Amino acid sequence: MSGSRPWPAPLRLYGWAANLLQGQAFRRVSERLGSQGVEPVRQRERLGHPTLVRPPGRLVWFHAASVGESLSILPLVRLLAPRVQVLVTTVTASSAGIMARRLPAGVLHQFAPIDSGPAVRRFLDHWQPDLAVVVESEIWPQMLRMSAHRGVPLVLMNARFSPRSLRNWARAPRSARAVLGLFARIVTQTEGMREALVSLGADPTRTVVGGNMKASAPPPPDNPEERARIAGLLQDAPVWAAVSTHPGEEEAVLAAHLHLRERLPGTRLILVPRHPERAAEIGALIDRTGLAWTRRSAGESPATAVHLADTLGETGLWFRLAPLVFLGGSFVPVGGHNPWEAAQCGAALLIGPLRDTVAGDVAALEAVGAAMTVQRPEDLGPVAMDLLGRADRLDAMRAAGLGLASAQIGRTEAIARDLLGMLADA
Repeated sequence: MSGSRPWPAPLRLYGWAANLLQGQAFRRVSERLGSQGVEPVRQRERLGHPTLVRPPGRLVWFHAASVGESLSILPLVRLLAPRVQVLVTTVTASSAGIMARRLPAGVLHQFAPIDSGPAVRRFLDHWQPDLAVVVESEIWPQMLRMSAHRGVPLVLMNARFSPRSLRNWARAPRSARAVLGLFARIVTQTEGMREALVSLGADPTRTVVGGNMKASAPPPPDNPEERARIAGLLQDAPVWAAVSTHPGEEEAVLAAHLHLRERLPGTRLILVPRHPERAAEIGALIDRTGLAWTRRSAGESPATAVHLADTLGETGLWFRLAPLVFLGGSFVPVGGHNPWEAAQCGAALLIGPLRDTVAGDVAALEAVGAAMTVQRPEDLGPVAMDLLGRADRLDAMRAAGLGLASAQIGRTEAIARDLLGMLADA
């Protein structure tokens, strides 16, 4: 690829600044990881210092930013792990925790190096990957260029850029061409994204549509015994969930729940904030509504109007218990969250209008009737009321989501064969 071609001035300036500010950048990420319980020795992985031994043999390196991206590659990792060594890097503590629980035996995890020359160099010197797969929009110019310069084939998998990112790259066309030219293969989620990247300078012969891997990822883990216990407590009460909510959304959800309780007095809400550490703040909001509530992290059961599910790793349980789910990050400018996990677990979806990062996913689910957009927070209660009061329509939405998610699964095996072929040719 173009790892040894002249690097455009904006990218050279970026590299100079990233190297100069390495210490400041590391302090910032180290403080964040430390506050989330990551021990200091593992924080230093962000500077490229390994904490694991590189196993012998060919090694495929997957890099994904956070939880959603790392979960999306699990089907590929599971297919490749019996054949080659696999290393997965992420940048967040939450993704590291989930990978520790869900990666197959023998697959390694490290925090990714920050995009400074010394950190990336240490990382590459130790791990010496034979193929690198970066996920969605993880464009770190120094990491990519230094890998390409060493002859590591690069794949951009499940490529997805926000409209804002595309506009920003379009303002720096030489830089866009230089970075996209480093990839031996670009696999986009949609034809529209393929066209957008080709217009920015991606080689059309190396840029293909592969669908959305998040749709073919396995559903989040279930806990059948706990699910049966809670279902017994809920009995026939109408249940809905609000999952991955952010500040400013809980108020809308609680107002919607008050609307539901006026018309269906026994309705239960399972409230699952994106960041469980906000539980005390959210509890205060619930108190102000006058609704009785219980808290999952305190060992309490959902026996009242609201159950605050302030734990990690249990979304699979709530998606399976609640037939109707409002997916957060969509009434506030976060960009939305992965809707496929809810669909895979059989939940019908409600989502707000601010979902740029998952617009294609939501459009696909809406097209088959598995999801609905709620344009205004004040409409959430009436829309939820309409669906909870019409079991036939709710069941149809749930079945449509399951069907569409199931149809995506075969694509992953073809992508795995392609990656193994690239590894053999490298």
